[in-house]
Amino acid sequence: MTAFEDDLRACLSELLREPAPPVEGDDPLRFYRQWLAERNLGLVPIDDAASFDWAGQWLARVGEHAVVMFGSPSGVWLDPGNAFADGATVDAGWMLTPLDLHLPTDRPYGAATGSGTVAALLVAPAAEAPLVPVDEVAAIAGRGLEGDRYAAGQGTFSGRGRGYELTLVEAEVLDEIDLTWAEARRNIVTRGISLNALVGRRFRVGSVECVGRRLAEPCSHLEKLARPGLLRPLVHRGGLRADIVSGGRIRVDDEVVALD
Repeated sequence: MTAFEDDLRACLSELLREPAPPVEGDDPLRFYRQWLAERNLGLVPIDDAASFDWAGQWLARVGEHAVVMFGSPSGVWLDPGNAFADGATVDAGWMLTPLDLHLPTDRPYGAATGSGTVAALLVAPAAEAPLVPVDEVAAIAGRGLEGDRYAAGQGTFSGRGRGYELTLVEAEVLDEIDLTWAEARRNIVTRGISLNALVGRRFRVGSVECVGRRLAEPCSHLEKLARPGLLRPLVHRGGLRADIVSGGRIRVDDEVVALD
């Protein structure tokens, strides 16, 4: 564990007023950004953090340490690694802020109820390749779906942490905006269940156990591959990013159900 990683965890615990989890992987900023997204929170980079002032709390990097700053002009709120002992200066900074001001941070996407089914399964062999429907597929824990670009490490966002092994989207949403299942570029199309409510929760697809990481929000990359104008109609409705906890086979018509 690096000093920055250890300090950043302590600083986030202070800001959230509850313990932050230990880092998984070798990029603490990426890990915590993805973990915070489960709570409708994000870290926004501050331009020229050395001269930034704010009548509230914000995060700063000072050498190999992280600190919490506060005030206008800003001073040290929390310095777990004693970073300012030798007169160090702020190198970078971030604001902890909601992703959507209209949603709460406590279960921002609702509570999962009922169950649904798998309407379609789709895989693509490489980044930006067309998605191909299949009747069943092997789900590999820690990797993704057999034959899919993310399981092979060849996806556009491969190797970028949590939530890149499996993507799901609701058929009802795609039907409403007249977007084909293949154009949506998600692995599993579901019916009858709210996927948003599975963020931060374990769920089962057939016999395969998964964990929801964060919403699969639309982006300019999806618009480039599908069609322009998808950002607004798919905000908070673009599906779910998940990881596979225990593998097995998934088939069309399998049940999708929350576990906890």
